[in-house]
Amino acid sequence: MEFEWNAIAKEIALEVEKAVIPLFGTAKAGEVIGENASGDTTDYVDKVSEDIVLSRLEPLGVNIVSEEAGVIDNGSDYTVVIDPIDGSYNFTAGIPVFAFSFGVFKGKRPVYGAIYEFLPKNFYEAVPGEGAFLNGRRIHVRKPERGKEALSFYTRGRCTGIIKKVKRVRVLGAIAVELSYLAKGALDGVFDIRNYVRPTDIAAGVLIAREAGAIVTDERGRELEVKLSATDKTNIIAVDDEYLLKTILEELENGS
Repeated sequence: MEFEWNAIAKEIALEVEKAVIPLFGTAKAGEVIGENASGDTTDYVDKVSEDIVLSRLEPLGVNIVSEEAGVIDNGSDYTVVIDPIDGSYNFTAGIPVFAFSFGVFKGKRPVYGAIYEFLPKNFYEAVPGEGAFLNGRRIHVRKPERGKEALSFYTRGRCTGIIKKVKRVRVLGAIAVELSYLAKGALDGVFDIRNYVRPTDIAAGVLIAREAGAIVTDERGRELEVKLSATDKTNIIAVDDEYLLKTILEELENGS
């Protein structure tokens, strides 16, 4: 059975938006109500948004990987990897940087990715071999100017020397959004080397960034493979050119 993933992703994203935006920046949104598949706490807004997504996907009979519920195996050829609100801390704190992330795989092969940035109402999507789009318009990574690069990165004391080799550093707190910004040319690189990000965080963003021309690797410079898991953690480096990748890898190797 084939699906119209574009329509499905948009419909679910808008339904989540309608339910959660009234909670933005409220104490209720951040109320801890349980524990997710990885052992982290589940906030009220996470549960509300995920319940909506599950209720829409389960009738389709597809496999589902989500941060809160874990892996739901329905024996389908298709697996949807979701994070209904990437950047949930930002959401509960009233910081307007968060997004809906929706990645689809056939077997282990990505076939569709969508990210909906709620407050600007930006809808990013990509299909392998067909490019990346923002609100229907083709997007591409930019060509960086040496010494003027803008990076968003997360570290626990490693690779801090990179700060001296770029002009701007941003830490936005929502890697799905940051990968989208890389794809549209607003950032030159995004990397997280804390062994922290999960497939639910990056499944859609990796495809969108790659289709926009980005290079996406692990911390050793090897092509990053997104696993269909709710609990695996990984490192990610996503950049708009080889020079920047080499610079980051050298900083990591030097231990700076």
